[in-house]
Amino acid sequence: MQANRARDTGPELALRSLLHASGLRYRVDIRPIPEIRRRADVVFPKERVAVFVDGCFWHGCPLHSRPAKRNSELWSAKISGNMERDAETNALLVAAGWTVLRVWEHDDVGAAAEAVAMAVAKARQDL
Repeated sequence: MQANRARDTGPELALRSLLHASGLRYRVDIRPIPEIRRRADVVFPKERVAVFVDGCFWHGCPLHSRPAKRNSELWSAKISGNMERDAETNALLVAAGWTVLRVWEHDDVGAAAEAVAMAVAKARQDL
């Protein structure tokens, strides 16, 4: 468990690299809403866009998630709790006026970066 990174994972770094190369500037691993103890992986505070890069195992990816062989009840409860927290986080941020994007670790990084760039551009138009 100690080896599992909370931030700066491979998929996060790849996405951030493409976003930075396209000229976008952002904050990393911060709370979009300070009062809520949830941290987004990439945040555009002024535009109110929060991006989460979710791991397939930890967040219950519908394509790649598979039940654990050992302690299956414990892991099932853990992953279900993560999925519920993700849904609650989305709802809280949307209610506060944020655009929330969730990217799976297996998603095409170029397509994900393009989706983020379009969301940020749209948010900038609405400012």
